[in-house]
Amino acid sequence: MDVGRHPKIELLAYSEVEKVDGTVGAFDVTIRKKARYVDENKCTGCGACAEKCPTRVPDPYNEGLGERKAIYRYFAQGIPSTYTIDPDACRHLAGLRAEKEGADKGKIKKCGVCAKICQAKAIDYSQQDQIIQRQVEAIVLAVGYEVLKPEGITEYGYGRVPNVVTAIEFERLLSASGPTAGHLYRPADFVGKKKMPEHLPHAKKLAFIQCVGSRDGRRSIHCSGFCCMHSIKEAIIAKEHDSELDAWIFGMDIRAVGKGFEEYRLKAEQIGVKFVRSRVAEITKGPKGLPIVWYEDTRARRVYSREFDIVVLASACLPPKDAPVLAEKFGIELDSFGFIKTRPFAPFDTTREGIFVCGCARGPADIPESVAQASSAAARVAQVVLQEARKVVMQ
Repeated sequence: MDVGRHPKIELLAYSEVEKVDGTVGAFDVTIRKKARYVDENKCTGCGACAEKCPTRVPDPYNEGLGERKAIYRYFAQGIPSTYTIDPDACRHLAGLRAEKEGADKGKIKKCGVCAKICQAKAIDYSQQDQIIQRQVEAIVLAVGYEVLKPEGITEYGYGRVPNVVTAIEFERLLSASGPTAGHLYRPADFVGKKKMPEHLPHAKKLAFIQCVGSRDGRRSIHCSGFCCMHSIKEAIIAKEHDSELDAWIFGMDIRAVGKGFEEYRLKAEQIGVKFVRSRVAEITKGPKGLPIVWYEDTRARRVYSREFDIVVLASACLPPKDAPVLAEKFGIELDSFGFIKTRPFAPFDTTREGIFVCGCARGPADIPESVAQASSAAARVAQVVLQEARKVVMQ
């Protein structure tokens, strides 16, 4: 909220950088501001348009576990609090495109409900992308990361065995703003249904599988860093939802490396979260349609199988999928893992002077570490700006 109100900050949401020219202290940045088909200056964020919109599509913010309308806000706390029309889902925009292409008018179906219902007159179907130029002295890249989709790890049954989900999908299930309003239902009981069924049973047994794609020479050899603590946090929150819930965490080891992290792990043990040192071999579908986890307990040196309501895969933290394109645009290099390369003795400086990086764009990092890195990158920007100001004064 403070960023949105700050007089010295220009927020260009729903935009992407097309090109970067120039040098440190004098970068010329070309930005494409995408068409929302909603006037940001008029939209009040009331939500009447989304309420009346008849088109429903899978919601990517909720990892496809829920639905959203063709006109939507990406998430409730987004800044600016402006709605956006999805051009691939909107019936009216599809009709306009068909009309422009010369399709039979008798077969064209338009909607336009959002324009009729919007009292602020903010809907603008004719809006086009804008190209914006900005001159800046320094750049910080905080483009985040991708999460490995574990379809290719066939032994874990993701996409094939019901109720096997990724950690991000489980995070949305636990969230009060998620598709189940925070109720821990099994996804197979409601995903794909036109209406949320009533009186669904709550999940009572959870399994968290660590290092899915991480520390694996076939996929991502690096440790993803934050997965252990993320699974512990999710297990604790799930137990807070239901103290009788049974939560198991399966992993080769637990890497609780930050301040207070080991104490947090001990807290999980104290409230009944079970830690099993193991490498899960396979997840199969049981006779009740629930996932069965097959694993060797390396301490007991025995193979076991257990049935769970939901299995959560802590899948690997990967570089942004468009990292090579990003590197080309900004004239920077990537490291051997595909993350943005930094200098050995300047850990937030990229290989191009004046361009800095923080967070998971430079490698796996949790939230506290990412925040600290952001402060460090901001300090480096301040140094560059002051140096450039001194040059101007001396001239």
